[in-house]
Parts: sequence; structure tokens; C-alpha cells
Amino acid sequence: MDATALTDPPPVRADAPVETASGYRPGRTLPLRVELVRQLKRRRTLVMGAILAVLPFVLLVAFAIGGEPDGPGDRITLMDTATASGPNFAAVNLFVSAGFLLVIPVALFCGDTVASEASWSSLRYLLAAPVPRTRLLVSKLAVGLGLSLAAMVLLPLVALAVGTAAYGWGPLAIPTGGSLDPGTATQRLVVVVAYIFVSQLVTAGLAFWLSTKTDAPLGAVGGAVGLTIVGNVLDAVTALGDWRDFLPAHWQFAWADALQPRPEWSGMVQGTAVSVTYALVLFALAFRGFARKDVVS
Repeated sequence: MDATALTDPPPVRADAPVETASGYRPGRTLPLRVELVRQLKRRRTLVMGAILAVLPFVLLVAFAIGGEPDGPGDRITLMDTATASGPNFAAVNLFVSAGFLLVIPVALFCGDTVASEASWSSLRYLLAAPVPRTRLLVSKLAVGLGLSLAAMVLLPLVALAVGTAAYGWGPLAIPTGGSLDPGTATQRLVVVVAYIFVSQLVTAGLAFWLSTKTDAPLGAVGGAVGLTIVGNVLDAVTALGDWRDFLPAHWQFAWADALQPRPEWSGMVQGTAVSVTYALVLFALAFRGFARKDVVS
């Protein structure tokens, strides 16, 4: 007899009956606190946090070496105001990272979560505990989204502290003219971070859905990042015309409208509607597919 047959549990079928013991509470299995601690201790979480925390220092050194940022010709952009104040420096950090860098932690935390358990052959052990499938996905998705939000909050917080120490605490200078007082600027930056998080829900949905379909974490993470890049490329194709309005990438920088004396919310409202719609569909596909999946790893 194969030795592994004595140690490995059989494949967990979606339609397999589950015997419950006295006192068993499905809602108490895999608590969020336990899953959060597990994910926080992983090396990829620590490395990603370190990268986001170091980015403001990298930009600070770049500005110190290169001098004042220069815009193209006479056009003044947000990048040109980077050294005006701490809030400006934080806004520039969000501007340079929102298009790609912040996509990576979302794809990593949401795409690695289920697939990594399958790659370690521990997923069937969790389900044999028994942890209900819906409970398993809810716990992992909640922690993945929580870590993604924490990553997006970490970057502007560090940038605001670094920028304030280097350039002082002052109003946020607007490239088109005028400024926002520090208190208002801080509130608007909170809105910006919230919108960036919502706009990245599509990437989270893609990564999480792929994570339930494959045993390769890199495939889920890379697939989500790749599809997000494809969306950005399609948005650059102006020949698509109004069809681009249905692409989440088309609205990813709509948050710039919040950094105006009189903010314009219509772009962010449309972007939120598109992102949430795609995300809900992808999350539903993940839960539906995983509920019917025969887990063999």
C-alpha cells in the first residue's frame, strides 16, 4: 500500500456529506484574526510593505539629486508641485504608483491567498477540518482586501511624513492654480486613497477568481496583473471611442478631480460604478466555481 494513502486525506468533493461534531460552529472556523496573523507573517507581505515604505524615500532622493521637477514646456503638472509641501509630495507618490505599483499588492494579496493553500497541499486539510467553503473564501477575501487597503494607506502616510519633514507642512498647490489648505488637502487625500482602493477592486476580483481556479499562485497573481495591463492598453486605443467608458482603467485617474478647489465627482462616481460592477461579478464567479470544485490538493 502506498504510504501517502495512510497520511493524505481523500480529495474533498463539493457534494461530499460532512459529518458535524457536537458543538461545531461553522462561523467559528478559520477566524479572521487567525488568517490575518498567518498572512502578516508571510515573507511576501513583509517585502511588499517594505517596498511601499521605501518608495517615498527613493523619490525624495531623486528630487534631491535632480533638483526641481520640470514639466514638458510651459505645462505645469502635479509632478511639478512635488516639492511644494508634504501634501503635494504625498499626492505625487499616489500619482506615480496608482497606475501599476499599487496593482501589485492587490493582485498579490488576493491572488495568492487560495492558490497558495492548494500549492502547499493544505487546502483539502482546511476543508476536511471542516471549514465551510464559503467561510474559507470569505475569510481569505476579507484579509486579502484588508491587506490591500493597508498597502494603499501605508504609501501616502509615509510619503506625507517624509514630505513634511523635507518640504514642510503647508497647503497643497494645485497645478492649474490655487491651493488647498492643509486640513482640506488631507481630507481630499483620504478620498483619493478610498477611490484608488475601489478602482482596484477589479484587479482584486480577477486575482481572487483566478486563485480559485489554479494551484499556481504566480499564475493567479500574474494573470490579474497581465489583464489589468491589457485594460490599460485598450484604454489607450482612442479608436474605441465611448467603449472605453466601460473599461475600469479609463477611470483610474479620475481621483485627480478631487484635488481641485471645487471638486468634480462625476468621473469618480462613474469609475466606482464600473469597478464595483466588475468586481461583484468576479467575486460571484469565484464563490460559485469554488463551491462546485473537487479539491484534490
